[in-house]
Amino acid sequence: MSENREKKKVLFVCTGNACRSQMAEGWARQLKSDSIEAYSAGVRPAGVSTRAIAVMAEAGVDISAHRSQHVSDFKGMDFDYVVTLCGNAEQKCPVVGGAKHVHRPFDDPVMVLGSNDQIMAAFRRARDQIKAFVETLPESLDVDL
Repeated sequence: MSENREKKKVLFVCTGNACRSQMAEGWARQLKSDSIEAYSAGVRPAGVSTRAIAVMAEAGVDISAHRSQHVSDFKGMDFDYVVTLCGNAEQKCPVVGGAKHVHRPFDDPVMVLGSNDQIMAAFRRARDQIKAFVETLPESLDVDL
């Protein structure tokens, strides 16, 4: 039990909880399970993107069982950090307990138009950028950018 108390409880939030926050949760669970208890939510849940599931699977991370959740689903939970991953979430995310709010925006691959190859390239780029960010956790959460 004391192991869980040492972990930082982190809620990753984006608009739809479809892609970026799901990727961040997946990476945190895969790479940082010893130091982070990860969750994700959206301010307007839209279902988990099949493309996000596919590109994460390519990298060896299974998020296929994840589901989109609203930030209100976590009301009453104490988090150490709430990390917003887009401007919309930063503006609309309610204050969650005594959590420190950290904003680290990433481009939304869902907004990319073009061929399937171009869209998938955007999803892979987001996946890799989010992985690089998660690799810096939890230490980078206390750094003001």
